[in-house]
Amino acid sequence: MARWKLTLEYDGRPFVGWQRQENGPSVQAALEHAIMKLTGENVTVAAAGRTDAGVHALGQVAHADIAKEMAADKMRDALNAHLRPHPVAVLGAEIVPEGFHARFNATARHYVYRIVNRRAPLTFDAGRAWSVQVDIDADAMHEAAQGLVGHHDFTTFRAAECQANSPVKTLDILNVVRAGEEIRISASARSFLHHQVRSMVGTLKQVGTGKWRPSDVRAALEARDRTACGPVAPPDGLYLVRVDYGVRSTSST
Repeated sequence: MARWKLTLEYDGRPFVGWQRQENGPSVQAALEHAIMKLTGENVTVAAAGRTDAGVHALGQVAHADIAKEMAADKMRDALNAHLRPHPVAVLGAEIVPEGFHARFNATARHYVYRIVNRRAPLTFDAGRAWSVQVDIDADAMHEAAQGLVGHHDFTTFRAAECQANSPVKTLDILNVVRAGEEIRISASARSFLHHQVRSMVGTLKQVGTGKWRPSDVRAALEARDRTACGPVAPPDGLYLVRVDYGVRSTSST
């Protein structure tokens, strides 16, 4: 029996999220089914981040205990063959120590949220970015975002159904950058609350469109009240970009 670390990319649009559920297809179930078809083994796969319905991943990390012996490149390729036609790809597969845990050993998670700011509707990026058709001031959003960086009680930006033991988190990076018509919000922390990134993005958008001042975002944080949050951004633009292990890194993504 070996513990395998799997690095995954997926389009979240067809799925109810990472976690296996009764109400629709999940990334976890697709991967577990692929492992079963390859090895004949019923395994439970654990992931670094339980992404919500419609949220994408460029570098999700999962682990599974598999008895079948196989070279790493063969494992990757065989799983990808069995994952078809799901929009899920195993980017890398490697055997790790049995104590490795994709979720609990993670030292940083890096997300990016994409906004396409133009009058025309989305075509290729439909479902892969948030379409905002009114003008957005990305510099004002970035200024407001810096008030959220650091060690805080993020109750305002926490979903009502969040199961985390504490609302207190340390947000290492929250940067807002415009490149042409695209605005990218990069967020890095050891861990996040349920809907935290989407809640922060939706609130920052209020600043970008002139409805809020940067100081209003800080006031919302200090309120520690979910009703003080701006509208939650849709899942379309959110990507889990990378998960770090070992020495903690706060480098921007």
